[in-house]
Formats: sequence, C-alpha cells, structure tokens
Amino acid sequence: MNETHDPMLESWVESANDPATEFPIQNLPFGVFTHRRNESPRVGIAIGDQILDVVESLAQGYIRGWPEAQRYFGSRLNPLMAVDPDQLESFRSEVSAMLARGSARRDDVLVPMSDATMLMPVDVGDYTDFYASIHHATNVGSMFRPDNPLLPNYKYVPIGYHGRASSIVVSGTPITRPSGQTKAAEQESPSFGPSRMLDYESELGFFVGRGNALGNTIPVDEARRQIFGFCLVNDWSARDIQAWEYQPLGPFLAKNFATTVSPWVITSSALEPFRAGVPARPDGDPDPLPYLRSSEDEASGALDITMEVYLSSKRMRDDGYEPALVSRAPFSGMYWTVAQMLAHHTSNGCNMRPGDLLASGTVSGRNESERGCLLEATWRGTKPITLPNREERRFLEDGDDVTMRAHCEAPGRRRIGFGECSGTILSSAPSRQ
Repeated sequence: MNETHDPMLESWVESANDPATEFPIQNLPFGVFTHRRNESPRVGIAIGDQILDVVESLAQGYIRGWPEAQRYFGSRLNPLMAVDPDQLESFRSEVSAMLARGSARRDDVLVPMSDATMLMPVDVGDYTDFYASIHHATNVGSMFRPDNPLLPNYKYVPIGYHGRASSIVVSGTPITRPSGQTKAAEQESPSFGPSRMLDYESELGFFVGRGNALGNTIPVDEARRQIFGFCLVNDWSARDIQAWEYQPLGPFLAKNFATTVSPWVITSSALEPFRAGVPARPDGDPDPLPYLRSSEDEASGALDITMEVYLSSKRMRDDGYEPALVSRAPFSGMYWTVAQMLAHHTSNGCNMRPGDLLASGTVSGRNESERGCLLEATWRGTKPITLPNREERRFLEDGDDVTMRAHCEAPGRRRIGFGECSGTILSSAPSRQ
C-alpha cells in the first residue's frame, strides 16, 4: 500500500468526501463513458459523483502519465490493461495527487455522472466462469444429489466453464427472457418455449492484465500482478433449460444468452487494504496441490467484499416500493482465491489476453440470507421469497429488476464501492420453433 490508500486523504471534489460515497479518492476506478459535450467514448475515473475525463486531463497537461500515455486511453480499457503494473501504480499516484484537497481545482475536466452514459469498459475476448463458493456448490448439489452434494474433484480443482463473450453487456441493458428446450419430470419428451425458471447469479468478476503467451503459465505467486481489476457480474441463468442440457458437457444455452457486468473496474491496487488471510480449510479437506499453493496467497489472498442483491418487481416500482434486499454474502469465504483461479486456468498453457474476464461463480455464504441466487434462496422454487408488497418469487418474472452492489469496509479505512450491476427482464422474443 502507499499514500493513495491513506484514509485521511480528501479531495477538492467535495462529493468524494461524503462517507456514503462509493467513490472516495481512495478508490479511483476506471470506466468508459460518453457525455453530451463529447459523444466519443473515452476513459474516465470515478470520483464522488463526478467523472474525471482522463483523455482531456492528459491533453490539458493536468496529468502527464508516461510517454505516449494518451494512446492508451481510447474507447476501451484493453490497452491500459496491458501496461506494466508499476507504471499503472505511478499513474494512480499522480491522479490521486491531482485530485487531493489542496491541489489546484480542475473542474473543466470533470463530468457529472448524471450527464454521462456508461459503456462496456472492456472488449472481452474470452470469458470463463468458475464455481468457487463451496456453500453454493453444496447447496446446489444437495438439491440433485442429497447423499453426495460435492463431486470428488471439487476440493482439488477450481471448477469452471468457458462462457460466451459476445453476450456480455453493461449494467442497465434489458435482458430478454430466453427460450429453449425444457423437460419436466412428467413429460415424455422435451418442449421448446420461454424459460419459466429464470435466475440471477451474484458474482465477482476480474479482468486479466498483461496475460501470458500460449504454452506458458501464470504461477499463483504472480497471479495478483496479472489481475488489472474487478467488477460485478450477473451470470443470468435459465434453470429449467440448464437442468435438461447440462449433462454430459455442462452449461450451454442456459447461460450464454446474457451476462451483465458493472461499468466501473475497481483496480487491484484499490482493494489492497481489504485483503485478508484465506480461511482455514475444514479438517479432513485436502490441501491444494503444490501449483495452487502460495504462502503470500494464503496470508492475503482473500478479499473482504460484501456482495448484495436487490430485487424489485414492476408492481413494486409502480407503487413506490424500494428494491428489496434479498441477499448479502461475504466474498471472503470463497473456497478458491482469484489467484488460484487464474493460476489453474493457465496451468495447461492456456494463454490469457488483456481484458479477458474471469468470474467467481455465485457468491453464497453459510446462512440462508447469504444465498446469491434464487435457485438457492427458494430451494429450487419450493420455498418462495416474499417481497415487501406481498408478491412472491420462486424465479424471475417479466418486469423484475435485479441490481447488484458490493462494498469493502475495514477498521481505519475508507469504505469503497463497486457501483451497480443491474438489468430488467423483458418478455421472450417471438419463438421460431
């Protein structure tokens, strides 16, 4: 950690000093935006309720960066993600000093968030989703295999599957209810139609930085420096389609119709004050294999992040109800760390490129209030949840809005947030059976 993490540091952007803000000067996440004064996509940094226009700040000489830095701040973050982490840390320090209280005000390079449109921050070339919460895996396994919830490989292998990058969308994009093949137990053969068991999954995503060449690996000790930053991920899932198709090869059309990400990328540096020791594995659990073990990762590989999910129906919004908090789960209890996920992914020589997205899988805790999807929260629809206006939900209905948020808190540190990851369900598209 360095001077940018000082909890006493304040900004001349007054909204950044509000204890309730998600974006104090200690955060400084990157995003891509447009605004009415300039419609070309550009990189910005969130500060309070404002966006620092990085492109204009470089052009005006308010920040200098490194030689030819301006060409790294285009319409997506991918070029920036390939920059050496030490250079990025120096840039963070320069931006922090520019925004710190006592420095010259540069209001001409600020854009109110209310005037901006947030875009996809990254061109995602590849996307992999893991299954790293043992509580989620145990709950789901209990529904289908009560006598053997976890398969034998779970405690040895960070399980994942390759998702679809083309259907990743930024927060606020409407989600069309997918159609597909489903088969109820009483049916003799499957039918095709809209999913009746549409679900959300609350996840943490992380973007690869420089990456590795094909045939090389990223050792677990180096993985932290290979992660540029983090976002929120909603891995929308059609549970009835999934139940019919997932054997023998795993998730396919039940998952690839849409994945939502939050627009702000919280840098690895911003999360340094919120690292923690990895929880001890229960007695009898195997130690990770040597290529997944690291004393540094064991000491500080966990991230103290609180993940929240809010749900509102169309009727709730029409009647003035606030969104209902339906889950609050700690990310620190994950069975596998983000470094282990990245190291395992490359252990066979798989090459990673700047902007590749990896996600944790559903973040769930031990308690019922910490279940990060409706499949768990309603126990496969058998125990519906009740919303504040007395509506019930087993799975998502048309008009439902799901919003995910997350924050980090620690004694003596400024609270930082991740912004929102949200989407509203639209009715299914016309069927072509």
